[in-house]
Amino acid sequence: MPDALPPANPALGTDKMLSRKEGGVGWMIFNNPERHNAVSMEMWEAAEKILADFQADPEVRVVVVTGAGGKAFVSGADISKFESERSSKEAVDAYQAQTAKVYDALSDFPKPTIAAIRGHCIGGGSALAVCCDLRICTEKSSFGIPAAKLGLGYPLKGIRRLVHLVGPSFAKELFFTAKRFSAEDARIMGLVNRVVADDALEATITDYAGTIAGNAPLTVGSVKAIVGEALKAEPDEALCDRLVAGCFASEDYIEGRRAFMEKRPPQFKGR
Repeated sequence: MPDALPPANPALGTDKMLSRKEGGVGWMIFNNPERHNAVSMEMWEAAEKILADFQADPEVRVVVVTGAGGKAFVSGADISKFESERSSKEAVDAYQAQTAKVYDALSDFPKPTIAAIRGHCIGGGSALAVCCDLRICTEKSSFGIPAAKLGLGYPLKGIRRLVHLVGPSFAKELFFTAKRFSAEDARIMGLVNRVVADDALEATITDYAGTIAGNAPLTVGSVKAIVGEALKAEPDEALCDRLVAGCFASEDYIEGRRAFMEKRPPQFKGR
């Protein structure tokens, strides 16, 4: 997938992050393969800009997050940059604030997001994947959160996302052991939705992203928002009701009914 991408958008300020838009799908690619797509401060800053661009573009209906090079999704923070980017309290705070912006932007993204995982998905990479709605990996992928081997602390939001996904026991196992887990382990935990053969990842992601992009955006977006509310102790039921009503009042609802009766694919406009 990433190997055929065009050059990075110069406005993003780094060739370590790539983006493209095609067929209603926005692709965000971490492009630091020589370091297994370890992430620096400038890459986190570029990721924030890419996501903002995708969110503002009505033609983008689905976002795929992946890594270049074939050996890693994202292997976490670039440890070689720790002395320059995370050596003082002020630097640590700035780095943490920037990563939190990206995690929050991805987790709260109003459109569906898919993590396409090949190879290592470690530390910050696992945190990034957990922020996505769906995670699809290859049989050779591996997962881990090595914070306990580095003396790092993890904030509440990140741990809460993981607990919501895999439950408290598996979340503790991931953190306490700091071990590497296989793709099958990740599937059993519920950390990934699907495990596919290495040579099937591109086709699977293309199928999933294309299918979602072709479905009614208002329905898909409302379900994403309502699932988020369902996880809260006090969901906003009025908001959920408005989202449901908006679907039934939309032109897409009319189009969906007509297409079904006429036995043709619907052409949804998101309105």
